[in-house]
Amino acid sequence: MNFQGQVILVTGASRGIGAAIAQAFAAEGGFVIVNYLRNEAAAEAVVAQCKAAGGDAWAIRADVNDPAQVQAMVAQVLAEVGRIDVLVNNAFAPYRFDPEQRKRFWELDWSDYQRQVDGAVHATYNVCQAVLPHLRQRAQGSIVNLASDLVARPVVPYHDYSTAKSALVGFSRNLAAELGPLGIRVNCVAPGLVYPTDASRATKEDVKEAIVAQTPLRRIATPADVAGPVLFLASDWSRFMTGQVLMVDGGLVMR
Repeated sequence: MNFQGQVILVTGASRGIGAAIAQAFAAEGGFVIVNYLRNEAAAEAVVAQCKAAGGDAWAIRADVNDPAQVQAMVAQVLAEVGRIDVLVNNAFAPYRFDPEQRKRFWELDWSDYQRQVDGAVHATYNVCQAVLPHLRQRAQGSIVNLASDLVARPVVPYHDYSTAKSALVGFSRNLAAELGPLGIRVNCVAPGLVYPTDASRATKEDVKEAIVAQTPLRRIATPADVAGPVLFLASDWSRFMTGQVLMVDGGLVMR
C-alpha cells in the first residue's frame, strides 16, 4: 500500500494502537498527524519513529472531546499541510480491561456510560464534523473508526465500554450511507484484546490465557496487528468497501 503524498490524521496516536497505526502509515510513505492529549514527549517519540520508518509526521495537541480544539487542530493542519486524506478515530476515554475489578451492571451509574459514549462517539463526531467540509470539497477520503469485537461477543461484559463501541458502529454505518454518494468511505476496525496497551495492562494472565484458548490463531493481538487492517480500509485496495466492521481478533468472532 502506498500512502506517498497523503496526509493521515490519527487521534490518540501517542501510544498503543494509535502509535502503531501512525508508524504503519509512515512506513508506507504517509505524512501522519499524531494527535495527542497530554504526553508531548510520547507524541514526539512517535513522530521520530514515523520519520525513521520512512515517512513524515507532526504532533498536534488537541482534546478530541472539545469541539473548539478539534476545529483549531484541523484548521492548523489544512493551513500548514493543505489536505487530509485519511482520518483514523482511535482516541477513546480511559478504560481498564480488568474482569475482577470491573463494575457489574447494578454497580454502574449512567455517568459511567456517558463517559464512554463521549470518548467513543462524541469525540468521533467532533473530528468528523471538523474534517468533513474538506473531504466533501475534494469528494474523496476515508474514515476509519476503532470499535471492538466486544460489540459482537462480550466475552467479558464491560457494559459501558461495549455499549459506547456499539453506538460507534451505528454512527459509522449511518455516516457511511450518507457520505458514500459524496465519494467518502467510512469503516470500522474492531479489535479483540490487544496487548500491550494501557487499557490491557490490568488484564491478568489467566484471563489472557482463557481468551487465547478460545481464539483460533491462539494468541492475543499486538498493536501492530490492528494497524494492517486500518491501512487496508484507508487504501484504494478497499475502494469498494464502506459501512463495514473488520473483526481483528484472531477468529474469536467469525461472520
